[in-house]
Amino acid sequence: MLKVGLTGGMGSGKSTVAQIFEVMGVPVYYADAEAKKIMSSHPKLIQEIKKLFGQDAYTNGQLNRSLIAEKVFKQKDLLNQLNALVHPYTIAHAKEWMNQQTAPYAIKEAALIFESGIQGEFDVIIGVSAPHALRVQRTMKRDGIGYDQVMDRLQHQIDEEIKLRLCDEIIINDEQKMLVPQVLALHEKFSTFSK
Repeated sequence: MLKVGLTGGMGSGKSTVAQIFEVMGVPVYYADAEAKKIMSSHPKLIQEIKKLFGQDAYTNGQLNRSLIAEKVFKQKDLLNQLNALVHPYTIAHAKEWMNQQTAPYAIKEAALIFESGIQGEFDVIIGVSAPHALRVQRTMKRDGIGYDQVMDRLQHQIDEEIKLRLCDEIIINDEQKMLVPQVLALHEKFSTFSK
């Protein structure tokens, strides 16, 4: 089975592209969503997060995402510590999930494929590209945050140009070029390649 990574900068539209693949019957692992579930369900990880952020890190058994986001995007060291705690759990969970798939190919959608050093786990990596201004606008709208907060978060990801040069395939999501034909072309390529 072909193992495919799907990445891109914040607001590039990774999830939208992943959902198109999913509609075509491709198994997709959403790393960010799974990480949030693991952070709210894994007892050892919950203890470690509370040790790092204090008891306020959880409210009624749920991760206090706004409190944590506020802290980590102001202090890079805290973000690095949080990622060091969460990534091993999510990476192990994703590997287990990937090994259970039986389709011709499966996709792991993750923002930090290169940042977390897991690019070697994939046969192919797709990068989703969008202009900077559009990415900022989408993120502000999606997360209900201001421009400065988006810029703080973008500082913690590698430069989009560098990220895209490291990818094997590129999907352009600039609201000019249609997404579905681009995804269909890759779907055909991967389905053939894996036979």
